[in-house]
Amino acid sequence: MDQQQPHTTVLLEEAVAALVGDVHAPNALFVDGTFGRGGHSRRILQCIGPGARLLAFDKDPEAQAHAAQLTDARFSIRKGSFTQLGELASGSVAGILLDLGVSSPQIDAPERGFSFRFDGPLDMRMDPARGESVGQWLAHADASAITEVIRDYGEERFAGAIAKAIVARREKQGPVQTTAELAHLVAGAVRTRERGQNPATRTFQALRIFINAELEDLRAALEASLRVLAPCGRLVVISFHSLEDRIVKQFIARHAREEVDRHAPFTAPRVMPLKALARVKPGAAEQAANPRSRSAVMRVAERTGVPA
Repeated sequence: MDQQQPHTTVLLEEAVAALVGDVHAPNALFVDGTFGRGGHSRRILQCIGPGARLLAFDKDPEAQAHAAQLTDARFSIRKGSFTQLGELASGSVAGILLDLGVSSPQIDAPERGFSFRFDGPLDMRMDPARGESVGQWLAHADASAITEVIRDYGEERFAGAIAKAIVARREKQGPVQTTAELAHLVAGAVRTRERGQNPATRTFQALRIFINAELEDLRAALEASLRVLAPCGRLVVISFHSLEDRIVKQFIARHAREEVDRHAPFTAPRVMPLKALARVKPGAAEQAANPRSRSAVMRVAERTGVPA
């Protein structure tokens, strides 16, 4: 069995610097939409003023337990998705940080079922107390539904063959119940493999994203950010795969691209509700020290004073 890797917060200094910026409002509210193990939150608390506040969100009960260890009076956490951003008051937030995906402790816990590196129950839920597990869903989903999920969320070209293998196994031996069983089925259905990548990588990614409604939650949180961010408030999003980053990139572009009135081409372009500030990748030193950071992309935007 692989040894568990310690959790290392990706783009820690860059993300917090982009989030806090030059905010000097004495009562500023910041949001960490994915507390995880608290790396970003702890650094944010070191950088904000004594009257500022930090609100975090996380679905994971283990993240909640780690958050309980933070005794800073400026900090609070809500259990649930960062889609709850939409419940905050309009224009009340100075900065929002979303660090997407799954954390190292979740991946490295066999009982959570996120990884094919360990044999465990086929779960993958961020909140194990809510909704169906991956194993439960695969026990009744038809081949077309499984194909669609693996193709659309995993960008897996052998999605159809994998889905047929899962259904055939279910009909002959009963549903797939463990991560090792699923990884074995996928390996038999994937005819060619990318160098250095386990054939089950895309399938596990797809099922995790689907079962946790990760892309739907991301879209909802991005839309909510337009309403709750104050003028000059920052939106900072760290993505770890192309589907997430594409959504973030397109969202920022859609709300930041200047529009010229074609009926009055010599007038100034219409100011948009967002201003794109940066796209940041981990440096060579961080990638060498933390291989899991290699796929990370951070995008930063700033809220203008224009209504969305």
